[in-house]
Formats: sequence, structure tokens, C-alpha cells
Amino acid sequence: MARIGKAVIRAGLETLYFTGGHRLARPFLAGVGAILTFHHVRPPRDDAFQPNRLLEIAPAFLDQIISTLRDRGIDIVSLDEVHRRLSEGDFGRRFVALTFDDGYRDNVEFALPILRRQAVPFTVYVPSGFAEGRGELWWVVLERAIAGNPVVEFDLDGRTHRFDCATPETKAEAFAAIYWLLRNRPDEHDLRAVIREIAFAYRIDMGALCGELCLRWDELAELARDPLVTIGAHTVTHPMLRKATAEAARAEMKIGAERIAARLGKPARHFSFPIGDAGAAGPREFAMAAELGFLTAVTTRPGVLFPDHGDHLRSLPRISMNGEFQRRRYLDVLLSGAPTALMNGFRRVDAA
Repeated sequence: MARIGKAVIRAGLETLYFTGGHRLARPFLAGVGAILTFHHVRPPRDDAFQPNRLLEIAPAFLDQIISTLRDRGIDIVSLDEVHRRLSEGDFGRRFVALTFDDGYRDNVEFALPILRRQAVPFTVYVPSGFAEGRGELWWVVLERAIAGNPVVEFDLDGRTHRFDCATPETKAEAFAAIYWLLRNRPDEHDLRAVIREIAFAYRIDMGALCGELCLRWDELAELARDPLVTIGAHTVTHPMLRKATAEAARAEMKIGAERIAARLGKPARHFSFPIGDAGAAGPREFAMAAELGFLTAVTTRPGVLFPDHGDHLRSLPRISMNGEFQRRRYLDVLLSGAPTALMNGFRRVDAA
């Protein structure tokens, strides 16, 4: 899904909206609720090269999302309430939960004032290593290396890979090629090694980058005191767990949650799988989340929630609020369940 062209996705959303297809589909495909995924919330940038723009929305759009949900009579609830409704079969009203991955500083600077003004509960999923300033935000490192250099090269599989990055167009091509080359490696150690090589070669301080973008423990402690806020676990180092050994994956999940509890004085009862697609989390990881006692665990597999998800609380789908598609009408289409039903082959539950 992530590799489908933006133009194709936009055309599909526009077609569903302007033909009214989403309204026809809503009674059959909208389910009982949804969980929305956010990452960055910050003012738009003018840079021609923004390969990670899908991970950020403007503050005004967040405000519009909340207003739209309320206009549609949809309850905006905490993840504890999502768990309760799915567990108890309480589906009298449709509901939506807002979740923010990675613990970015702009969530406090730009999103929090809106969420407080609108009295909206929300969850922030925190990788404990990010809060300690040790996070390797490899997708941002890659963006900055390409943005700041006419050529980027690195060694992998015994040869040097060299990419032209002289124009916005070639930068975009290079980012996509390198991103998927690394994402598709069977072992994430290769990805991390290449990113460290790139960071060293192009003078990018990954610790400073993490400190620039991510909330530290003292900031998270202040945030966690707000009754609107739930802090969830997101591992220690943000790995694709399905590529790790069972022992390593379980340790990432367990230790990340333990560090949150120790530093914030509250248990992390909800979990988000890093990257979160089928290549990053599967049945083994879903079972681990249950064994470790998380009430819910969310993926990035696209979908709305159905009553059946009460039996799959550690493999819940979400709808990504993609920064490339910041239109109120797109939210209406996505909440209809039609786009995600098409992506999922009309399966209500995707937990394999």
C-alpha cells in the first residue's frame, strides 16, 4: 500500500467522494469505529524535497479533523474506552481514537493546544530510546543526507551504491530507491549499518537529531500528567519486530514498557508496533503483546474497527492521516471504510 502512487490514491479518494460511493458503502463497511494514526503535527514546509511529508499534518488540519468527527456525531475516546467498547460489545455510537507515534516534540508544541481546547483524549506511543536521546530516526537521516548533498553513496553487499541527488526530482528518486532497498532487507542490522555509515559520511549527528525532534523523559512526564493523555509503549529502538528473533522482539516490547512505567510512574497498557505493516508485525508479535499484558496493540495495517476486533485486540488496524491528503472530504471517505475494504480484499479482520 505504501508504494501506491500518490496520484492513484488521490484519484481513488476523489472518485469515491464525488460519485457518492463512500456514502453508499458506509452502512456496510464503516464498522463501529476507527483508530487514527498521526506522527508530526507542525506548520507546512516549503521545501521541494519532502519525502517524509506523509508523516506530518498541519495543525489546522488536526483541528478540522476533530471538528469533522464531532459534526458527524462520532465519539472521540481514549484507548481504554476503545478496549472497553470492543470487549463489552458496546456499539451504540461510532467512536474514534487519536494516536500519535514516536513522541515528537511538535505534538506538544502544536497538537496539544488544539487537543486541550477541544478536550480530546489521545495516546502518544513512545520508544523509550527516543526519550533517552538515543533514537536512530533512520528515515529522517536519509532525508537530510539526500537533501544536503548532490550525491549520496554507501557500501552494501560488497559494492558501493551511488545515487544522483542533484535536483528535487533525483532526490525523490534516490530516497525511494534507498528507502525500499533498506526496508526490504531480511535483517534490519543491514539497514541500521547503512544508515550509520550515511550519518557519519554526511556529518549527521543522530543523537542531536533525536534530541531536536523527540520529547525527553521530563517533557513526557509533564505531558503524562494531563488527564487527556495516555502514554503507550513503542519498543526501545523502534525496530521492525518481525525481522528480529523472538527473544529480541519480546525484549524490545517488554523493556520499552518497563522504562515508561519506571520513568513516568504509570504502566504502559497499550502498544504500537513500529512501522506496523505486515512485514513488521505478525501473529508472533500479536501473541507477545497479549502475553505481556497489553490491553491493546495497534498496527498500521489499514482498516476500520468491527465487532470482530474484540477477539483481536492486539492486532488492531488504524487509518493513517497522511500529510499528502489533507482534505476534510478525504476523512469522510476513509471513515466510510470503503478505501480500506478495497485494500484488504473486504476482509474485516487482517491479523495473519
